[in-house]
Amino acid sequence: MSSCQVVIESLEHPDAVRVAVEGELAGPSAYTLDSELRKIEATRPRWMVLDLSALAFIDSAGLARLLAAHRRAKRDGRRLMVVEGTGAVRRLIALTALDQQLEVFSDGPSAVAAAHA
Repeated sequence: MSSCQVVIESLEHPDAVRVAVEGELAGPSAYTLDSELRKIEATRPRWMVLDLSALAFIDSAGLARLLAAHRRAKRDGRRLMVVEGTGAVRRLIALTALDQQLEVFSDGPSAVAAAHA
């Protein structure tokens, strides 16, 4: 059974939040993340940094939840920045061409700087 931890923290800007995901984003854990993201979205932040740099694995359910979060952000006029991390997660995001749809960053500081720009 896969599991992930979600850590939510405010950024320096009052309308920005960072969501760090650790572990494996697969199956049921993908829907747990989706539920957490929807709770955050209900607070209407202007920017959200979704940090996947500590994620060890992501499956199709996880990728689908990323795409759904992206679509909701576009619909609601919110900026969603994704830190793709390294290894298998980065390769899968590139292989599925999600890096062409999402606003992807290679590291957290770059995404946070973009949120404050």
